[in-house]
Amino acid sequence: MKPQDILSGKMTSLWIFGYGSLVWKPDFKYKRSKVGYISGYKRRFWHGDNFHRGDDEMLGRVVTLIEDDDVCTWGAAFEVVGAQMEECLKYLNVREAVCGGYVTKVVDFFPRGQEEAPVPALVYIATTDNPIYLGPATPEEIAAQIIVCKGKSGHNIEYLLRLAEFMRTSCPDVEDTHLFSIEAAALALLPMLLQ
Repeated sequence: MKPQDILSGKMTSLWIFGYGSLVWKPDFKYKRSKVGYISGYKRRFWHGDNFHRGDDEMLGRVVTLIEDDDVCTWGAAFEVVGAQMEECLKYLNVREAVCGGYVTKVVDFFPRGQEEAPVPALVYIATTDNPIYLGPATPEEIAAQIIVCKGKSGHNIEYLLRLAEFMRTSCPDVEDTHLFSIEAAALALLPMLLQ
C-alpha cells in the first residue's frame, strides 16, 4: 500500500508506526501517540544514510526493519486525523521515502498495556535493494561508523543515543540487545575519539 492509496479511501484517521527517529522527533502534527509494538520484525542498524545522519562520503547508519517471525519491535505510533493525514504523508514521503529510501507497509500495531485490539499502522522500511543499504556488521563496526558521521539532521550518535533513551524510558522492561550493544560499543569508543 502506498500513502496515496490511503488518501483516496474513506479513512478518517491513520496510525503511523515509528521505530527510529520518529519516536522522539515525529515533526508532524498528530492527535495522539501510543507506545507499543509490531510483530514479525526486528530493528537493525543496517541501513545507510547519506542525508539525515551522514553524507555521500561517510554514510551514517540508521535503523530499518528485518522480517523475523519470532520477534517484535517496540516503538511509538502516532494517530493523524483529517487534514493531518495528507500533511503527514507528504512530509514522511520526503523524509523517509525520497531521502531515506524506504517503502511503506501496513502492519498491526499493539498498544502497550491496552486491553484493546491492535490497529493497522503504516510503517516505513528500508529494503535490501536500496543502493545505500549496508547490511549486517558487528556492534563495534556499526558503532565506529556511527560516532564519526553527521548529516543535515545532526550527528549519527545523537540518533543512536536518543533511540536507546526512548527504549529505556518508554519500554524499560524490553531488552533490545542489538540497540544496546551498539550503544555500549559507541560509548566505549567515544573517549578514544576525543583524545
